[in-house]
Amino acid sequence: MPTALIAEDEPLLAQALKAELAQAWPALQVLATVGDGASAVREALARRPDVLFFDIRMPGQDGLAAAAEVADRWPHDEAPMPQLVFVTAYDEYAARAFDAQALDYVLKPVQPERLRRSVARLQQALAASAADEAAPASQAPAADALEHTLAQWRQLLAAAGGALPAAGLPALPGVAPAAAPLKFITASDAAGTVRMVPIDEVVCFEAADKYIRVLTATQEHLIRTPLKQLLPQLDPQVFWQVHRAVVVRASAIDQVQRDEAGKLHLRLRGRPGEDIVVSRLYAHLFRAM
Repeated sequence: MPTALIAEDEPLLAQALKAELAQAWPALQVLATVGDGASAVREALARRPDVLFFDIRMPGQDGLAAAAEVADRWPHDEAPMPQLVFVTAYDEYAARAFDAQALDYVLKPVQPERLRRSVARLQQALAASAADEAAPASQAPAADALEHTLAQWRQLLAAAGGALPAAGLPALPGVAPAAAPLKFITASDAAGTVRMVPIDEVVCFEAADKYIRVLTATQEHLIRTPLKQLLPQLDPQVFWQVHRAVVVRASAIDQVQRDEAGKLHLRLRGRPGEDIVVSRLYAHLFRAM
């Protein structure tokens, strides 16, 4: 029996989605309904459902960040990654960006016909995954299925974010153009002095608590701008997101190493003490390496 998790902070909308799913997909078992991103991550990792319905806008950790964290922490060797569907209040114009890429979303309030199309896609994807698992023992089908799912997640995150596409992804039709690229970062140092840091000197942005660490080859600064607001102002061909909380300058990458668990670690030129873990969601950037 297929299973699902719903993350929606508006109880009435969550109940409406659950009721419509019961009509469109009677065999689907909804394991839980949660109302915030942190709970969504916790329940997804604990229950390992086949499908995640994540509201994009939730208190605290939003659906985009929750999805990225699930991808980072998912036990890939123990269970196939779930299918991801975003629940969104985007207008029709923005929703066309999802349709153009054949990405899954549910528009609020729930539209039964659109939900049925999404259910059909999900059933097809789950059937294909089951066929891969039933195939003769081989690492290739499982690896191909995982990479396909990760690619879908990357596209969903880029489409739902409405920002510049991640490195290696095409621009999405229907998504408004991003803001003009930054030239300078206005940041403070450890002494509280405000400095104008040229963007050409920045090698890494790392989210930490309420701040973002802005690293150059020789200095460290702090800014309060959330990473999701900063990303649309960065050139995705210059700055690569390698983790939900880390963006690095591609040309500053000095070494890429794989540990015993298969995770990739980066070292940046000029920052020998910085060890940056690459999320599985973004490991495709270094496949040729």
